[in-house]
Amino acid sequence: MALADLRERLRIDEGNLREINEFLLQKNNPLVNAVLQIVEKYGGVDEINRKAKEARRIESLMGRLERKRSPFVKDLEWLVKRRDEEAFISIREYRKKILGKKAESVKFDESFAVTLEISAFNFFPWIVEEAKRAIAQRSLMPARYIRVRSMEEQVEDDDIVAFAAAMQVVGASYVQTLDTKGTMSGPDGKPINVHLGGADTITGYFGGVGVPNDYTLKWVDEFLHYYTEYGLPQVLNTNSGTVLLGYWLQKLGIDIEFKISVFLGTDNPYSILWTLLTAKLFSRDDGSTPLIGFNFSNSVNNETIELSAYSRRAFGFEDIVRIEHHITEAYKSIVRQPYNRTGELVQLANHVKNISAKHEGGIPETEEKREHPSDILDYFLPKKDIVEKGLMPKLLTNYLDKHDALNITAEALTRHGLTFMAAQKLHRQ
Repeated sequence: MALADLRERLRIDEGNLREINEFLLQKNNPLVNAVLQIVEKYGGVDEINRKAKEARRIESLMGRLERKRSPFVKDLEWLVKRRDEEAFISIREYRKKILGKKAESVKFDESFAVTLEISAFNFFPWIVEEAKRAIAQRSLMPARYIRVRSMEEQVEDDDIVAFAAAMQVVGASYVQTLDTKGTMSGPDGKPINVHLGGADTITGYFGGVGVPNDYTLKWVDEFLHYYTEYGLPQVLNTNSGTVLLGYWLQKLGIDIEFKISVFLGTDNPYSILWTLLTAKLFSRDDGSTPLIGFNFSNSVNNETIELSAYSRRAFGFEDIVRIEHHITEAYKSIVRQPYNRTGELVQLANHVKNISAKHEGGIPETEEKREHPSDILDYFLPKKDIVEKGLMPKLLTNYLDKHDALNITAEALTRHGLTFMAAQKLHRQ
C-alpha cells in the first residue's frame, strides 16, 4: 500500500467530531453540568471576568495591603522607586558588559528571545533581596516566576497580594499552584491521592500527583475563587482531567490561563501532540487557548522539543504556548545530578521560538558545596516549619543561587548572539 493511501487512514471522521459535540451539548450531561454549576455559583462568565479584572488592578492590590498596614507596602514602594530611577541594567548595557565593543555589531533577533524563568519564588521578601543583588551585580531579573506554596498560607500573611503587585511592578508573568492536588490533606488528614505516602507507596508516584475523583471540580472552584478574589490569571496544572477542565473554562469565555507542570510527565513528541490536539479542539474562534505554558519532562531531548515545536506551529500556537524547559533543577529529590541543560538550550534558541529557560536550582557546581542544597521537597514545608527549623535563610540562599544560574544562562545566550526576555519593566532596551 502506498504511503499516501496509508496516511489517509488517519483522517478523523467528521461523524466522530459530530458525536463529540452532541455528547458535550447534551442537557443532561452530568460531567458538563457540574462545571457549569460552579461557573454560575460565581455569577456567570461576564461577572467572573469583571471581578478578576478589578481584583488584579495594582491600585486594588495596594489598597488591600495599605488597609491592613502590611509591611510589604514599603517593600513595593522601594521596588517601584528603584524601577523608576532606572537602577536596573538595561539590555543594551548588559550586552556591552558581556560582549564589550562587539555588542554593537551583533544583530540580535528578538523574535527568538528566550524567556528567563525562575522557580519557585515562594516568599515575597525574596524579590527584594533578588532586586538588591541584581542592582549590585548589574544582573538580570526574571521575566517569569513560578510559585509553589500553599495558597491558604499566602492569604494568611497577604503574600499573595504583595506577590501579584510585585509582578506588575517588574513586568513579569507568573503562575500559582493551587492547593487542590493529590498531596492536599483529605478528611482523614492524609493525602487525597492514596498512592502518596512514604516508601511503602513509592510505586504510586509513577501515576503522578493526581487529582482524584470529584477533586477535579474542587480544583475548578478553587481556581475561580482566586481568579475573582485576587485576579489570579494563571495556575499550574498537574493532571489531565484538570487540563481538560481548564480548556472548558476558557472555551466558556472565562479568561483564565494555565501551564502544564513537569509533574504531568509529557516526555515525548506524541504525548505532547496529544495535549496540543485537545487544545486545538477546544480553542476559541480567535484561535486562542488557555494553555499558555507547557513544561515538558526533564527527560526530553532537543529533538523532542523541535518536533513538539513543529506540532505547536501547525496548530497556530507558536506565539501562545510557551515551551518551558528546565535548564537547572532542584539539586535533591527530583533528578539525577549533575543536571544542567544550558548547552542544549544554546543549540535550540536560534530556531525554536517562544521557549523559556526555567531555573529550579543553582548550577550543580554551586549546589554541591551548599550546607543545604536546594530540595524539591522543601516546597511542601509549611512556613511555620521552615521558621521553626531555621531554614528560611537557607532557602533564600537556594533561591539566589537560582538567580545566579539564570544569569549564567543569559550570559551563555548573549555570547552566542542569542536573545532573552528579562523583567520587562526593569530592564529597558
